[in-house]
Amino acid sequence: MSNLLKGGQFIVKESSFEDVFIPEEFTEEQLMFRDSVRDFVANEIAPNLDRLDKMEEGLAVAKLNMAGELGLLGTAIPEEFGGSAMDFNTNSILVEQMGAAHGFSVTLGAHIGIGTLPILYFGTDAQKQKYLPKLATGELKASYCLTEPGSGSDALSAKTKAMLSEDGSHYVLNGQKMWITNAGFADVFIVFAQENGTNFTGFIVEKTMEGVKLGAEEQKLGIKCSSTRQVFFENVKVPKENVLGEIGKGHKIAFNILNIGRYKLAAGVTGGAKKACDVAIKYANERIQFKVPISSFGAIKHKIAEMAIRLWTTESAVYRTSDMIDKKEKELHAAGKANSESLLGAAEEYAIECAMLKVIASETLDFVVDEALQIYGGMGYSEEAPAARAYRDARINRIFEGTNEINRLLTLDMLIKRAMKGQIDLLTPAMAIQKELMSIPDFGMPDTEDIFYHEKKAIVNAKKGLLMVAGAAVQKLMMNLEKEQEILMNAADVMNDIFVMESALLRTQKLIAKKGVENCQMYIDITKVFISDAMERININGKHAIVAFADGDELRMMLMGLKRFTKHDAINTNKLRRNIAEKLIEANGYIL
Repeated sequence: MSNLLKGGQFIVKESSFEDVFIPEEFTEEQLMFRDSVRDFVANEIAPNLDRLDKMEEGLAVAKLNMAGELGLLGTAIPEEFGGSAMDFNTNSILVEQMGAAHGFSVTLGAHIGIGTLPILYFGTDAQKQKYLPKLATGELKASYCLTEPGSGSDALSAKTKAMLSEDGSHYVLNGQKMWITNAGFADVFIVFAQENGTNFTGFIVEKTMEGVKLGAEEQKLGIKCSSTRQVFFENVKVPKENVLGEIGKGHKIAFNILNIGRYKLAAGVTGGAKKACDVAIKYANERIQFKVPISSFGAIKHKIAEMAIRLWTTESAVYRTSDMIDKKEKELHAAGKANSESLLGAAEEYAIECAMLKVIASETLDFVVDEALQIYGGMGYSEEAPAARAYRDARINRIFEGTNEINRLLTLDMLIKRAMKGQIDLLTPAMAIQKELMSIPDFGMPDTEDIFYHEKKAIVNAKKGLLMVAGAAVQKLMMNLEKEQEILMNAADVMNDIFVMESALLRTQKLIAKKGVENCQMYIDITKVFISDAMERININGKHAIVAFADGDELRMMLMGLKRFTKHDAINTNKLRRNIAEKLIEANGYIL
């Protein structure tokens, strides 16, 4: 029997560290692949970042072509279409390592992700044969046209129209798309339009088709080397065979590609955060003030430790999810599903986790680059140092792939809908919690042999706190809950913290099993600090949610319950942070 959790099921079911995947388990082949991608970024992208940001003519295209020659553009494409069909975990490695490539990671990511995957997953055999081999080599470059001036988060309200010609041979496409990555050099556009004015549908449009026109390059805050233009369609004749997927089912393409895109964004920004943390540690060791390196100051140690804590725990959640998607894909494939259906089904299964990770990882990156700039001080504000570019480039990630606000709302919405469909049993544990609140608390003695006794208890109780708050909110507000976005966002932040807490603990437990407790002290310290801080955040978010919908005796009872479920023994987090920071400072970089 499979121990694989369903999407969102981590809230009501405990996981064992034996069942999770951690980055320390990469195979020799995966490590070799990681090193080759890392070398490409270090040798071909990093030395050329200034030239790339100035959009030197043809340079980004040349680097994309080089990536194609190295096989980096076809890792998700089956061998029959010219790719290497690497598994999902290996594709995660690619995206993570490319995250250190600043704006070029967006260029490459858009090509291999939202530009190529719609054809791979929804294209006909003829469409796959025509486009995928050239997309895998880079001979063709891809772009994705969804957003319009009047439709961003509300993508289905697009105004672009595709009207069937009188002879039924082609569609006439008219409309405007904006914020289109790779538009300046793309050969193939995945375009969403209202077929005959009402049916949201995907189309494959080639730049050589008459009537495709581009706006000027956008002058952006960050990711400057990434081509971003408006794309205009003026009576473009698109052959009927270029319809992508089913008429009126374009939302299936858009939403499923977004699920994968959200996960891959999380993996990519994790790589970017590692780079920012690494250079910040090195600079802290080099910068002398008051005759000593600034890395010797407690305030700087706190920053370095907190950067590492948030980054390492986020990475734990990223690869835990990567492996769940990988295993689900293989499970579906073994059950007879086609390759494309298997990965789509796996990504859809873990849509909740993908939405959560998008928020968690993008906000971790924002924190890390902000603190990196602060460690650089005045030099951090100069374009001569790497912190400024990292700071600018990071900001878009809270907007990409659905804003973080939208993803927070989606997290709870998807969880509640799955519970209502019976896919996840939230009712039974929620009812058990109500009984527990009426009972005398358990004052049993802790297991002093278990170094994580308090942390395990905290995670169990945090899940109870979430079910108590979310269950009462659903019961009290019913259909009006969707209008109470602040409550939903409070609950989403609690869910995010729970998932990261548990992922970090499971990773540390697995490392202890592999290396022994004596070799894992830094991981133990990281896990304990994160969970201690997270329990405080959970208490605050829970409180904000409760007082928004409860009053009187109900309010008092729920606040007492929340206090009970978020109680956690105090630890000296300052001391543990110093321990963590000192190891990283001694190593002169991010070594986790």
